[in-house]
Amino acid sequence: MTKIVVVDNHGQFTHLERRALRDLGVDTELIDNDTPPEAIDADGVVLSGGPDMDRIGASAEYLEADIPVLGICLGMQLIAEELGGRVEDGDYGGYADVTVELVDADDPLTGNLHPETRVWASHADEVVELPDGFERTATSDVCGIEAMSDTDRDLYGVQWHPEVAHTEEGDAIFENFRDICEAA
Repeated sequence: MTKIVVVDNHGQFTHLERRALRDLGVDTELIDNDTPPEAIDADGVVLSGGPDMDRIGASAEYLEADIPVLGICLGMQLIAEELGGRVEDGDYGGYADVTVELVDADDPLTGNLHPETRVWASHADEVVELPDGFERTATSDVCGIEAMSDTDRDLYGVQWHPEVAHTEEGDAIFENFRDICEAA
């Protein structure tokens, strides 16, 4: 059975990420973000959302663990910032219903949602410059980089929250990430 751990970065929806994976039949565990990668045995990692970068614990260490990583909201921003991208304050703070355009129909994480989907996202902070090796896979009128992928390293990020009911096709993101983990 595929095992994916959810690294808790103190986000308000983190428990829903674990539940979404469990509902897909994934062996999943919610772990504290101070847990080092060598202490886990998993096929993949979800870096949860959270309130700020000052509370990410050991989350950045998972980017070098040679297993697939999915960053959600703050988790995506963490990936970008740690790997040489840039994160800035967004023009739109708070949560909102956003129509996202999927720009890469072949992307393993978001491609099957092409051409667009409706999501629930916070844009208080957002990725404004991709790190080397990443492609922008989704955009919106609110945010230029709604999702990003580095398929060579199996590192993925979405600005939105696929775990909440307001996101129309959120389960597909978790299913796709499970498939990425199984293929790695």
